[in-house]
Amino acid sequence: MRRASTRREGSRYRFLTVGQTARILGVSASTLRLWENVGLVSPARSNGRYRLYSPELLKVLKRIKYLRDVQRLNVPGIKRELGGTIEAKPKTAERALAPLLRKMRQRRDLGLAEAAARAGISAGFLSSLERSQANASVATLQRLATTYGTTVMELFQTPSHHGRLVKPNERRVLEVHPGVRMELLSSGAPMLQSMLFRVAPLAGSDGAYSHQGEEFIYMISGTLEIWLDELQCYVLQAGDSFWFESTHGHRWFNPGDTEAALLWINTPPTF
Repeated sequence: MRRASTRREGSRYRFLTVGQTARILGVSASTLRLWENVGLVSPARSNGRYRLYSPELLKVLKRIKYLRDVQRLNVPGIKRELGGTIEAKPKTAERALAPLLRKMRQRRDLGLAEAAARAGISAGFLSSLERSQANASVATLQRLATTYGTTVMELFQTPSHHGRLVKPNERRVLEVHPGVRMELLSSGAPMLQSMLFRVAPLAGSDGAYSHQGEEFIYMISGTLEIWLDELQCYVLQAGDSFWFESTHGHRWFNPGDTEAALLWINTPPTF
């Protein structure tokens, strides 16, 4: 296990920060975040926190601004004009998630503001999630699942597998946040949850979360940066193993230029 410094320069990947991008376009940073929330763009992240905009994405943003300011198009119109340039619509799993999030919140007799406060997000963002107008990060999904007394996998109601042996084509797969794919390797075990994570370069949890239990990671390939309580940072590489108490606030991020693959085990099942 290797510790890493807290600083990583986005310029290494020829990426721009949200402030730099906003100045180039002549818009506010909040406008860029709004375009992301409504599904027009999906910037990469630095250390799981800061938005990073590639030269290619900057071209898309310039076109979005032109369509808004010159053509006077609204968001649906901009999405139609962009066509295949970006994946504008939320994925099927996310569209199915929206009504379920609302139903689970109402079942808990929670208002938007109270549920959002418990999950550490804004009421407006939660409302956008419930209307399929925004994408949730892994950290947000985990905090919402905890708020509603369930797990991320159960949120998506993916088909379960009850046998002890799970073939590769029988795995439950969750892939909603860009660059993060999770495959459930075991199902039905009351005290164990094992998953295969695949994390694309510059992708991650996009925030910290915590819960009861313990976790174990074995790195198969690539690099993963994991932070505990924003105080300790570890860089895991192929062959490394790592464990921690889940009560620590933890977030993770792939700082490399290749996909990271890792075995991630939770006990009890919490994801």
